[in-house]
Amino acid sequence: MTAAAKHRLAELTFREFEERLADPPVIVIPLGSQEEQGPTCPMGDYQLTEVVADRAAQDANAVVAPILPFGYADYFRPVPGGIALRAETFIAVLEDIIVNFLDHGLSRIVILNGHSGNAPLIDVTQRRLKHSRGVIVPAVHLWRSIPPALFEELYGEDAQRAKGHGADPLTSVAMHLVPDQMRLDLAETAGPFGHVIGLPTSGLSGVIFQGVEVSVPVDVTDRCNNGITGGDPSLASADKGARIVDHLVGHSVALINHMKATDPHIKPAIKTGE
Repeated sequence: MTAAAKHRLAELTFREFEERLADPPVIVIPLGSQEEQGPTCPMGDYQLTEVVADRAAQDANAVVAPILPFGYADYFRPVPGGIALRAETFIAVLEDIIVNFLDHGLSRIVILNGHSGNAPLIDVTQRRLKHSRGVIVPAVHLWRSIPPALFEELYGEDAQRAKGHGADPLTSVAMHLVPDQMRLDLAETAGPFGHVIGLPTSGLSGVIFQGVEVSVPVDVTDRCNNGITGGDPSLASADKGARIVDHLVGHSVALINHMKATDPHIKPAIKTGE
């Protein structure tokens, strides 16, 4: 197999990667998490992102780095089996990963993030790199990048009821990509939902007070006793998962191809008063 035919960084020799530098490829950095996903899905949700990133890199002739399987998921810490990084650790590791490529002139980089809890820390890292290295590193937050129209097509009037941690889109994607790891015999429904400081929880982000959300540190065990923080996992199916994966791969390929023709470096800021 030639270097050009390989798209996984882990499988390239350093000589083969040197050959790719003549026409620098876009580098894809996949991120995930090791966390509970309700009673039926495996905790290693990073496996799903790994497949999406692999397919996207192959289709776009990019190079995909090994996935970072651990993310920032402090609200799942009470559940055994999860591995959550501290916020400062996640930021430092992600910045180090990216800087390794920047130091070798590889500045066209795309993050594919499969854990929404990573999003605010990715933003911190992106801004640090913008200011310190003058480069824009875009990130696709996979589960947030599914358009409402696709949800409506797949679920009809149940589109909103299907969404939630422990439900879809991840459950359908897992049924499609890792069916042998699923435990559908352990299926449960969401709720009842708990309270914190005497107020009803609103997902994992806060509580409801006078009809609006107030931010408080909610853990998954504050919200529910089965890891399903919302949504209806009974609406999931492998067929829906296949459609969702096709969209995620296509969307990621489109961004990678856009980055091939884009200079990610920022122009010097215009100073006022000059």
